[in-house]
Amino acid sequence: MAEKIKMNIPLVEMDGDEMTRILWKLIKEILLQPYIDLKTEYYDLGLKNRDETEDRVTVDAANAIKKYKVGVKCATITPNAQRVEEYNLKSMWKSPNGTIRAILDGTVFRTPIIVNCIKPLVKTWKKPITVARHAYGDVYKDVEYRIQKPAKAELVFTFEDGSEARQTIHEFETPGVVAAMHNLDDSIKSFARACFNYALDLKQDLWFATKDTISKTYDHRFKDIFQEIYDSEYREKFQDAGIEYFYTLIDDAVARVVRSEGGMIWACKNYDGDVMSDMVATAFGSLAMMTSVLVSPDGCYEYEAAHGTVTRHYYRYIKGEETSTNSMATLFAWTGALRKRGELDGIKGLTEFADKMEKAAIQTIEEGTMTKDLALLCDLPDKKVVNTEQFLMEIKKRFEDQ
Repeated sequence: MAEKIKMNIPLVEMDGDEMTRILWKLIKEILLQPYIDLKTEYYDLGLKNRDETEDRVTVDAANAIKKYKVGVKCATITPNAQRVEEYNLKSMWKSPNGTIRAILDGTVFRTPIIVNCIKPLVKTWKKPITVARHAYGDVYKDVEYRIQKPAKAELVFTFEDGSEARQTIHEFETPGVVAAMHNLDDSIKSFARACFNYALDLKQDLWFATKDTISKTYDHRFKDIFQEIYDSEYREKFQDAGIEYFYTLIDDAVARVVRSEGGMIWACKNYDGDVMSDMVATAFGSLAMMTSVLVSPDGCYEYEAAHGTVTRHYYRYIKGEETSTNSMATLFAWTGALRKRGELDGIKGLTEFADKMEKAAIQTIEEGTMTKDLALLCDLPDKKVVNTEQFLMEIKKRFEDQ
């Protein structure tokens, strides 16, 4: 067997939860470690360890990405009340992705993995659609309160000079809830520049959408910052590249995207991007076929799958039942991180390995061997449905045949 590819600088490896944690281990054992002398700095972001460390491990992992520049993350559970009870948690910990995004102040770019034998549900789509998701603030950093008796909710601003400003949110006569969100001009500017640069790199049009007609201060600030930066820094570059930037309302954007042929970058605020990337992934085929990379202003990259922890399959797995879980997005998180590590460190073997592994994975599906979720969507006449581990073995076979 050929000598393993050497790494000089580690990847930041963040393990996760449930079925994706099983996939994580299998991918390393079957598709990575036989060919690469894998060098990682490991952080266990499984829910149990996050609880034991009071979520310090998530912060440590994000800071490690700042140090080493490249990380790869497994899907993790963001606990709700049911999960708090199920795992006997000390607290309802925040989204690890939200924590990491806030620390890195980056932008998430999510793009579907395209295979020829799976046609998008939206018939007009011919090219991948990349959803660019702002990675700071909004509901992921909100402050919430449950109001159980009559009360007046107010926004109170206390300035450095001691002066105050107040704004009434609502006068509650009956129980209800209130949430306060914030964002930062600097983070919005980083988001805008990341989107403009990514569009220039891909030579694709950039669409940006919020709801400034309703949110006349919060969303309007996003719109204004994008326009100011475009006019002062990117208008000529976009014209030279033959691409376009425009703003539209989020509901209009949905209609435009559905009627389009794809091939654009669609920039969204944090929560909008979360929802719309799932819509785009599903319409292209499967949430397990969506890549995701967080890019920070100072050149840090964090790769992950865009889907969750595949809870339903995990419960079947722990009962000893067979699963047919699609590992494509998790595999592409690894290959994306390894490719970037190779690019940054000048290790051609790593970048070539990533390219070959992705080619083998796509070839496996296009030749008719796939997991159950894709078989339901694939238009090939002869399909072979395999289980979770068999799918990885089929990729391995094609990788070694290249």
